[in-house]
Amino acid sequence: MIERKYLFDGVIELNLQAARSFGVNIYLIDGGTEWALIDVGQEDTLEEVIELVRELDFPLSKCKLLIATHADADHVQGLAKARTRLKAKTAAHPRAAAVLEAGDAVETYASIPAQDFHIEGGMPPCKIDVKIDEGTDIKVGKRKLRVWSTPGHTPGQLSFRLDNLLFSGDNIYRDGCVGAIDAHHGSNIPDYIKSLTRIRDDDAEFLLPSHGPVFRRDPKMLQATIDRITKYQYMADFGTCAVAWPLQDAHEKDIAAGKMPSL
Repeated sequence: MIERKYLFDGVIELNLQAARSFGVNIYLIDGGTEWALIDVGQEDTLEEVIELVRELDFPLSKCKLLIATHADADHVQGLAKARTRLKAKTAAHPRAAAVLEAGDAVETYASIPAQDFHIEGGMPPCKIDVKIDEGTDIKVGKRKLRVWSTPGHTPGQLSFRLDNLLFSGDNIYRDGCVGAIDAHHGSNIPDYIKSLTRIRDDDAEFLLPSHGPVFRRDPKMLQATIDRITKYQYMADFGTCAVAWPLQDAHEKDIAAGKMPSL
């Protein structure tokens, strides 16, 4: 057994534990009598993750649940293999479950044909045993996760509240950046703003994102991010994720009025 490095009471982040990056933060919830993982990462690191859990002296047979924050491949490409190896149930939002069970390589970002990007192994289809959504409670031994539906980055993005902690997925990072906004990905900017506003107004002390370091919830930083993303709704660069393009509207009015541009 190796020494456990608890980030918070009952929470081990496996990148920090291993002193190496798995490409996505993987949180082990220690409930005492059983444990769970929030995200499992990709197939090429899964065996190392499982061996690390074993070395931490968590019996593999006591894995309560393998939880997906959402369906992106960097988070869950190894989910089907983990389900088989650990003989554990999987859990995801219904929208994420549909994508995962279909093994949709494009929507999960396992494949981005326009950039000739393809993760080795693609996106193996994975049965989702438990559909979880807003208000669901996940009990892991003596601990309880409250499920939040926080769409925007993806329609199936979830966050999880545990005591004064919020596992915030790809919603927000310490530098104020957010997860990718892409129509092919199912992103929705108005939903994103609502999710970030909810996180801003919550009383969780710490946010535990799916990438990058853990940080204290900072309403001012979150508001600055909300303000920035609000502007995205009216920018042509965001294509079908935008709700309007005021510049083009004004230009078409000028065209209809026969008005030449002022140079």
